[in-house]
Amino acid sequence: MKFLNATKEDLAQTLQIIAEAQAYLATLHIEQWQNGYPNEKIILNDLENNESFVVRSEDSIQIATAMFSTRTEPTYSTIEGQWLTNENAVYGVIHRMAVSEKNRGTGIAKFIFNQCEGLLKQNKIKSMRIDTHQDNTGMQGLLKNLGYHFCGIIYLENADKRLAYEKLISY
Repeated sequence: MKFLNATKEDLAQTLQIIAEAQAYLATLHIEQWQNGYPNEKIILNDLENNESFVVRSEDSIQIATAMFSTRTEPTYSTIEGQWLTNENAVYGVIHRMAVSEKNRGTGIAKFIFNQCEGLLKQNKIKSMRIDTHQDNTGMQGLLKNLGYHFCGIIYLENADKRLAYEKLISY
C-alpha cells in the first residue's frame, strides 16, 4: 500500500469512499457525517492545502482517504478535560478518514495512522490529536488499540459534541 498526497484526479473516488462511509455510519445509527459533511467543497479545500491523502493498493486503486494536517485545529482550543500536551504545542490531526467498503476491516485505518505518525516523527512533532463521535465505538476502539488517550470533550463549530484523544509520539 502507498500513502500519497491526493490530487484533483482523486476527487471523484474520494467522494465515493466518503459516501460509502456515510452509508455505513447510517446503518450503525451513528449521526456522524449524516448532515452533508464532508462534502466536495471541504475536500477541495483539503486538496488546496495539501492536506488530502489517499491510500492506493499495490495495483494503484484508491482504497482510502484522510485529511492530515499539522495546523492548529480551532475546535481543539477549548476542551472539557485536558490535552496531554500544552496549549502552544504543535501537533498533527487526522480528520475525514474513510476506507472503501470492500476494504473495511483490513487494517487500512491503522496503516493511515502509522503513516501520519511517521510524518510527525520526521518533523519532530510530538503528538497527534483526533476526535470522534460518541457513538463511533469502532473508531474509539481503534484509538485505544493504537495508544491514544481520551482527553475530554470538544465541540465542533456547529456545537456537536466530540470525544477528544491524543497520543504522544516519540522520535
